[in-house]
Amino acid sequence: MPDPSHIFDRQRVRKHRDRASAHFGLSDFLLRETAQRLADRLPDIMRQFPLALDLGAHTGLMAEYLAGLNGIETLVQADLSETMIAKAKGLRLVADEEWLPFAENTFDLVVSNGSLHWVNDLPGALIQICRILKPDGLFLAMLPGGETLTELRQSFEQAEMEVSGGLSPRVSPFIDVREAGSLLQRAGFALPVVDSEMLTVSYEHPLKLLHDLRRMGETSALAEGRKGFTPCSLLMTMADHYLKRFSDGEGRIRATFELVALTAWKPHASQPQPAKRGSGQMALRSN
Repeated sequence: MPDPSHIFDRQRVRKHRDRASAHFGLSDFLLRETAQRLADRLPDIMRQFPLALDLGAHTGLMAEYLAGLNGIETLVQADLSETMIAKAKGLRLVADEEWLPFAENTFDLVVSNGSLHWVNDLPGALIQICRILKPDGLFLAMLPGGETLTELRQSFEQAEMEVSGGLSPRVSPFIDVREAGSLLQRAGFALPVVDSEMLTVSYEHPLKLLHDLRRMGETSALAEGRKGFTPCSLLMTMADHYLKRFSDGEGRIRATFELVALTAWKPHASQPQPAKRGSGQMALRSN
């Protein structure tokens, strides 16, 4: 029986990133967009973060957007792929998000941009992140939400029913924005805030989208997914459904990405605390 906690093949995740590292800069537009959106949140926070960690740093592009912000003096960059992180400048190491090699109460800030959606045990990873933060340390993350690539998912489902007579998982499951806040609380974080927004990208053809996903290192790494190459007949049928259902008047197709942002703090006595139960002084009943 398959292990329900083993959703992703982490070796395949690493291999996909290794392969993508050679031409990653040609298709890193989505990570650059989310990096900018994460960095834009910091100037509104009146705090200094001398020691920061970029978890799932890819080639180190997040460092460009963090430079000069909130007193960051030292940025440690970590990624699962050695060939990816070798392209980063500054302090860097190979590290698995599922087994963080850092001591408790180490970092003032942990940022993760577009990486935690490949973790099998997300609650466990969040617990580890909370552990390595200093008290009153900040966690910022961006990861894809449930509506991400909905057009691709629907098109593959229709194509597989026609070509194969059944369905197999091809697009990864993504976080539900309604559950993200409770996950942060369960991991021990305080003051969690979760928000999401939609980003729509236009492509000339569905196969161009698949090509970009491959160069991002974002092709499927589902443990129970079908192994081997996708048949050409399935790809062509998928593309036909995609073009028919999700193209505009000029024949270009849209690809939806739901961007889910997580903001949370490691607990500290100085943070706002909820009032004790029964401490209210105002009667709510009407006369």
